Formats: sequence, C-alpha cells, structure tokens
Amino acid sequence: MEIGARIRELRILKGLTQEELAGRAELSKSFISQVERDLTSPSIATLVDILQCLGTTIGEFFSEEREEQIVFGKQDFFEKADPDCKNRIQWIIPNAQKNEMEPILLTLEAGGSTYPDNPHEGEEFGYVLSGSLSIHLGSRVYRAKKGESFYYIPDKQHYLTSKSGAVLLWVSAPPSF
Repeated sequence: MEIGARIRELRILKGLTQEELAGRAELSKSFISQVERDLTSPSIATLVDILQCLGTTIGEFFSEEREEQIVFGKQDFFEKADPDCKNRIQWIIPNAQKNEMEPILLTLEAGGSTYPDNPHEGEEFGYVLSGSLSIHLGSRVYRAKKGESFYYIPDKQHYLTSKSGAVLLWVSAPPSF
C-alpha cells in the first residue's frame, strides 16, 4: 500500500489543503507533502495523529476490504416477470435476500396479483408509487392507492391484487421472495 497516496486521497476527500492538515496535526506543510509523495515515512504516533485529523483509524486506513456499494441504479437491478400473475418484480438492492429486509419494486398489471403467501415470521411494508391495489390478509381486504403506504405482520395467508395496475416499493423483513 502506498501510504502517501492514501493520505492524500483522504485529505482531498475531507476538503483539506496540506497546510490545513499540517496545522491540525501540528506538523509542517513540507512534512505532509513529503509523506504524500512517499519521500518520508511518519512514525506510528505521527501517522495516528494524521489519520485522526482525517477522521479515520489506523485499522480502517490499512483495511484491504473493498468498499461496499451503497447506491444502486437500474443496471444493478434483477428483474423477474411472471406472465401468469401479470406482475414484475425488480430486486432494487442486489443480493438483498442475505439481509434482514428485502426491498423490491413490484409492478402489478391490470388484473395482476402476487402468489398467495403462507403465514410466516417477519413484517412487510409497501408504498404505492402509482395506481391502486388490494391487500388480502386472511379473510380481510384493505385498499391502498398512490401515495399511501401499508404495513402488516404476515401471520395470515396474504397476497396483493390490482384491478387497474399498480407500482409499489415493497419491503419484506426477513426476505420472503
């Protein structure tokens, strides 16, 4: 690992000049410049001081872990269409099944539905982005339209239907898809 290049990267990310970093760490600007160009190496104590000024720890600084992806676009989505039920599911967070929640974008065509799901542990939440739908929970039916949300404990058989079509953000925890 090139320590100097990494320090320079962190300094720039924090919006600091070499002079500002040097002042905070009680070092000279020329020393920071030499460290960033790998012309000199700081002592462990000095490196800890520099990293503290940059808002990180020595453990994080030397970690070889790949940075986790936080933002996802359409190119990252996984889609499954079900022509029998007239629906399309887009997993908008890749590999979300490994998490405690699983957000999906569900599109129900006119007359579309989800398969009935048996009771299970967890919770389910939805936000209707467009259209309207019916939420079937056991023998009860609830309606939700654009701009409304719903939440339930899936302790009864449950499924969604839409006569006119709907698009919704649906979060299931733990994942049930």
